[in-house]
Amino acid sequence: MANVPRPSCNEVENYLVFWSSLENYLLQERALTKLFSRTYPANTDINDVLIKVSTLNAFYSTNVYFPLQIAQHILDLKIDERLQADDMTLVNDIAKVTIDNGSVKNFYSFATKYCSQHKPLAFPIYDSYVDRMLRYFRDQDGFSDFSNYDLKDYAAFKEILLKFRAFYNLERYNLQEIDRYLWLSGKEKFSKISTAQLKHAGDSVSIGLKD
Repeated sequence: MANVPRPSCNEVENYLVFWSSLENYLLQERALTKLFSRTYPANTDINDVLIKVSTLNAFYSTNVYFPLQIAQHILDLKIDERLQADDMTLVNDIAKVTIDNGSVKNFYSFATKYCSQHKPLAFPIYDSYVDRMLRYFRDQDGFSDFSNYDLKDYAAFKEILLKFRAFYNLERYNLQEIDRYLWLSGKEKFSKISTAQLKHAGDSVSIGLKD
């Protein structure tokens, strides 16, 4: 069992300072921000959507093996109005994609990242280490009584993050900052990768996580 320090402003601040020192991560994030916010902000052209899907998958290693099908799926959903309205149900709709053989794949982590790149303060990112951290502190401190399955329902996932933030008196931080703290701390505590290893791993360490 990992020994994870209790969440506090000091803990969050330390990991945010560490995040700001990770040059490779920062450069990739800036490139994605430019791509999603300034170069191709809309989701009405298949070429634009495909470029965003493919780049996001390359940077985050999201195991998207069907980028064209996913891009077409996003295009068909006509997501722009729902993004602007902060529609939390959009994530699960994007996640479930019917591929060529008729089976339905659930690209949940990818879908959270795709929406987050458009509106990072409204759509926090789900990944396996954030999941582990939230379950750990649920079991340690009882900040919420959610089930493991609730973390895969995006509206519930966001509510759990808000409860986490309130329980530990972290309201000064937005959800993107909370997300970064949980990811970095979870990666360090549950993958046995030290902060020094993470900082010097360079391109060999993905910015995100595989589900």
